[in-house]
Amino acid sequence: MTGPGKVIIQVEGLTMGFGPMIIMERLDFEVRAGEIFVILGGSGSGKSTLLKHMIGLYRPLAGRILIDGADVTAAEGAKREDILRRIGVMYQMGALFGSMSLLQNVRLPLEVHTRLPPAAMDRIARARLQMVGLAEYSDFMPAEISGGMQKRAAIARAMVLDPKVLFLDEPSAGLDPITSAELDRLIRRLSSSLGMTMIVVTHELPSIFTIADRVIMLDKQTRSIVADGDPRMLRDNSEHPWVRRFLRRGETEDLPA
Repeated sequence: MTGPGKVIIQVEGLTMGFGPMIIMERLDFEVRAGEIFVILGGSGSGKSTLLKHMIGLYRPLAGRILIDGADVTAAEGAKREDILRRIGVMYQMGALFGSMSLLQNVRLPLEVHTRLPPAAMDRIARARLQMVGLAEYSDFMPAEISGGMQKRAAIARAMVLDPKVLFLDEPSAGLDPITSAELDRLIRRLSSSLGMTMIVVTHELPSIFTIADRVIMLDKQTRSIVADGDPRMLRDNSEHPWVRRFLRRGETEDLPA
């Protein structure tokens, strides 16, 4: 990243929960254009729940989320659709349709959200597959390729509408260390070449230190954000012992379950 851009996401006073159960409360943070912004936390801290609030799948108990100045928590109808077209999402397991080729999977958002001619949709989808190194696999079915390649195809699909913000939920989940490292390099390269803002949920330390420009860490005990900043600075200098232990796993004793 060459430097911080304008604020593109604002989370203000966000309280998340289901019924009487509060998961996180009064969260406040900003994401700047062009950042790779990583959401961290222990098991059950609400990382993926926060991401699902940010993409409009869940409604908050309180607070609001602004994406490029528009309130995703309050918008309805056409306004909500317009906001959601500004984002792309790669879900944890890829969520590719098994009965469709990679090309068909990637072009699907174009079929739903645009009126482009079929040939134009194909060109765009093929270009996105080329960006993730899958140009030669466009006619393959998801079951015919590896898990890492499925994740790449899911990223291509998430980018096909040229979103301003790309959300990645546990992109390295289920991958071996070599494949995970390759995916990290792809994420970094796409961020650098496209200048795209990325919000990533992960708990993988190598990924955190490879891709993250900035992290926040959720703590389920206090139901709050306990750290915000460069992960290397937090690892070395945080005044919060749990933050240092989380970011030094392997160097010190394991975190408690």
